[in-house]
Amino acid sequence: MPEPKPMLEALSGNVVRVPPVWLMRQAGRYLPEYRSVRARAGDFLSLCYNPELAAEVTLQPIRRFGFDAAILFADILLVPHALGINLTFNEGEGPRLSPVTGLAGVRGLRPAEEIHQTLSPVYQTIKILKQELPQNTALIGFAGAPWTVATYMIAGRSEVGHPTSLAFMRKEPQAFDYLIDTLVEATISYLLAQAAAGADILKLFDSWAGSLTGDLFDRYAAEPARRIIASLKAEYPDIPVIAFPRNAGNRYIGFASACGADCTALDPSVDLVWAARHVQKEACVQGNLDPKLLQKGGPAMARQVRRIRETLCKGPFIFGLGHGITPNTNPENVYALLDIVREEAS
Repeated sequence: MPEPKPMLEALSGNVVRVPPVWLMRQAGRYLPEYRSVRARAGDFLSLCYNPELAAEVTLQPIRRFGFDAAILFADILLVPHALGINLTFNEGEGPRLSPVTGLAGVRGLRPAEEIHQTLSPVYQTIKILKQELPQNTALIGFAGAPWTVATYMIAGRSEVGHPTSLAFMRKEPQAFDYLIDTLVEATISYLLAQAAAGADILKLFDSWAGSLTGDLFDRYAAEPARRIIASLKAEYPDIPVIAFPRNAGNRYIGFASACGADCTALDPSVDLVWAARHVQKEACVQGNLDPKLLQKGGPAMARQVRRIRETLCKGPFIFGLGHGITPNTNPENVYALLDIVREEAS
């Protein structure tokens, strides 16, 4: 009989005595073994599209730390790349994309059903991982949410506050809505293929949701998430979905119910008592240690890890970070974090 997966227990709404744990960017530059494989791959995109190497770096933190879940090694910008956008990752600069301009540019993107030739190595990575992961370790597939991905496609890079994308939304409303619709369809197609390949859990990262306010949040964060999750659940009703509308503030309340997610991931700014009272009552929650505290380690980290666990462990809960591990984090701090999370409940 297969071993139970604590992640799936929590995502089913159950209280797990020792909460499951995984960390955003748990495969990454803070690990020397990752840096070695990255050097072999040559560049970041080549690593993402090499199933053997991508599976290897996905497995590295599982072997080292024994997390309760592995997250597929990929990037949210693989979808625009598959849609025909030029994409490069330059050391020290972050991603660079050929920006979409106007309605003609958006309509020139590949149809959603044509993305799989480019993304087929990602699905092969999942198949390898399903063979290699321990039975009790869940596999998380993921995609970027349409608004977040659109900000990169419009500005051609990461941009603080996203003024270029917000201006495009106002000046080119037809083109912007067409882009969001295209990304909704492409994201559904991509995540369905990940589920078919064997992903146990799917996560939708809306890293820049906090730059949307009022009706814009409802229209371009909540509604696209609802459409995507509804399509996923229609095909795979038993695969749980985690939503991460980062920096949503009060909009975290009701987000899981509005979009059909099984879990809401929380950023570090979210007050724990407030989250337990208002967010956890509707769905599992995940989070939300500040990555800076993990980088710092020591007593300050230990206090906050215990506080998160003690506040949220009375309901369905997955311990994690409020965002990704920073490259200069000492792996010893991750061991210390896990020791605290996995302390026997009194």
